[in-house]
Amino acid sequence: MRLEAVPVPRARLGEGPRWDADTGTLLWVDIPAGLVHRLDPAGDEQETIDVGRPVGVAVPRVPGGLALAVSDGFAVLDGGKLEVVAAVTAAERPGNRMNDGACDRAGRFFAGTKAEDDTPGAGNLYRLDPDRGCERVVEGVTISNGIGWSPDERLLYYVDTPANRVDVFDYDPATGGMADRRTFAELPQPDGLTVDSAGHVWVALWGGGAVVRLRPDGGHDLTVEVPATNVTSCAFGGPDLDVLYVTTAWDGRTGGELWRCRTSGTGLPANPYRDLSP
Repeated sequence: MRLEAVPVPRARLGEGPRWDADTGTLLWVDIPAGLVHRLDPAGDEQETIDVGRPVGVAVPRVPGGLALAVSDGFAVLDGGKLEVVAAVTAAERPGNRMNDGACDRAGRFFAGTKAEDDTPGAGNLYRLDPDRGCERVVEGVTISNGIGWSPDERLLYYVDTPANRVDVFDYDPATGGMADRRTFAELPQPDGLTVDSAGHVWVALWGGGAVVRLRPDGGHDLTVEVPATNVTSCAFGGPDLDVLYVTTAWDGRTGGELWRCRTSGTGLPANPYRDLSP
């Protein structure tokens, strides 16, 4: 698997790659710059949306536009208008912002928070339901990061980076309920993650210069070396979901590029936020 740099501007803190199957494009963000990028791989054409505030992740939204995890909380962006629909950080300590997130097949949007100064236990993980009801589902998080589901959606994988492990919950796809949190794998500073169609969990390593692939039993299976120290997340894209995209962060010397490589496996489709409000 040979990585190539995608010809796009360098990000200060690239994060949250997400394939939008309806448009055949890749979404990703530059968190502190408040930028949402969209890449058309057919010609490597890119467009950028400035949302005017830090943005942790952007996902497609049904019936249109995007759903975002911004500094204030969950938001929707449609027709150039940004609307915060759940201001979760207002109830937390000053200086918190939202970070990474993802949606399940029912269109529930999970995303968490962190303190800008990384105060331990200052953040939480939240679930935004399609009716825009918002619930805190995990408390006492330090840096809420990668979220993904097993192919049958009976397991939810979750990262709180300073814990140096990937956790797994039993997941009820009918209700969005989570139970029996336990360690899936111990890793140094895991960040974003994605799950492939065979149930492997791919995890970016902050400070580790790599993406590792874990078997469904949590054992190490493969390492993809990345020419950047701070690797932030990864996602499968392309028409056949066989291209791995990797985001990175600038550390003053390296990083900030978007990387990609073709793989022998395939990813799972990324799910949109199914917004039931008009």
